[in-house]
Amino acid sequence: MSPTPPPTHLRVHQFAGLKPGPRLLVSAAVHGNEVAGVGAIQRVMRLLDDGSLQLLKGTLTMIPIVNPLAHRLQRREGDRNLNRNLRPTPIPQDFEDRIANQLCPWLAASDVLLDLHSFNNPGPAFAMLGPRNNDGDLEPFRHQAAESALAMAVGTERIVEGWLSTYALGLKRRADKASDGSRRMALQQDPHYGVGTTEYMRSQGGYGITLECGQHEDPQGPEVAFKAIVRTLVLLGMVAPGGVAGVEPAAPQRPVELLQLYEVIDREHVDDRFERAWASFDPIAEGERIGTRADGTPVLAPSGGRIVFPNSKAEPGNEWFYLAKPSDRVLT
Repeated sequence: MSPTPPPTHLRVHQFAGLKPGPRLLVSAAVHGNEVAGVGAIQRVMRLLDDGSLQLLKGTLTMIPIVNPLAHRLQRREGDRNLNRNLRPTPIPQDFEDRIANQLCPWLAASDVLLDLHSFNNPGPAFAMLGPRNNDGDLEPFRHQAAESALAMAVGTERIVEGWLSTYALGLKRRADKASDGSRRMALQQDPHYGVGTTEYMRSQGGYGITLECGQHEDPQGPEVAFKAIVRTLVLLGMVAPGGVAGVEPAAPQRPVELLQLYEVIDREHVDDRFERAWASFDPIAEGERIGTRADGTPVLAPSGGRIVFPNSKAEPGNEWFYLAKPSDRVLT
């Protein structure tokens, strides 16, 4: 029996308000096995369709399954990681290139992005936001206040910054390693490799956050995603406050832990191993042994902080874990 052919379309839903306003894009399943946002988007669409939720202004675009191949296969990737090296490709070479050619124009046509994800290890939901206002070469940006307000509005008690600048450090180290000639390694060593949905959105003049809704199988994940969508719509004035029973605004004065990523460490060999089963945001002391390389070399924490996205199943040449420390950023 021949294998099932890959999907041939990207399903996009759009609700156009009768009054002008913000253009919001909500996306989920960029990684096919991260499904907390899929049902949440479908739930919002049902409320809009039956009139329980009314769009007052603006345009709401929702893509519940951004990577239909990976989603069908129930895994993170189809041919490759869609949330890396995201950009239009004149000559697409894989399924994710073809999706990117459809997705990028939708991102460019929007003002704000809420991208819904989940993660491997147990832990509470958190938001990831972009850089501070700057005119630098890596990720110039001018919507710090609006993006910070969005990160606070979705309701998490932890917010993480510093993705692309940290990833750039890792890419510099990868560039010094010999390539095996494969396209996968070429992509991993590409300076553009750290660019995903939110980074591309910012490059087009908009802003947005990644919301990590909890562990993949967390039964509360879909509710976290649903409330975040409604709260984002309220924040932007696109639906009325209190429009959905049980979705209250996030407390603006709640304690929020703000962390800054500062290091990413790749797994270099299949026999590289962690010292123990780490979970995201486990505390780490300066000098603590995080893992051991295949040749016995210890991997030690350069300073105190937290470990983020530890992946014991990472393929060699890919991110093994990140390190974060308290941020001095002030969210207003």
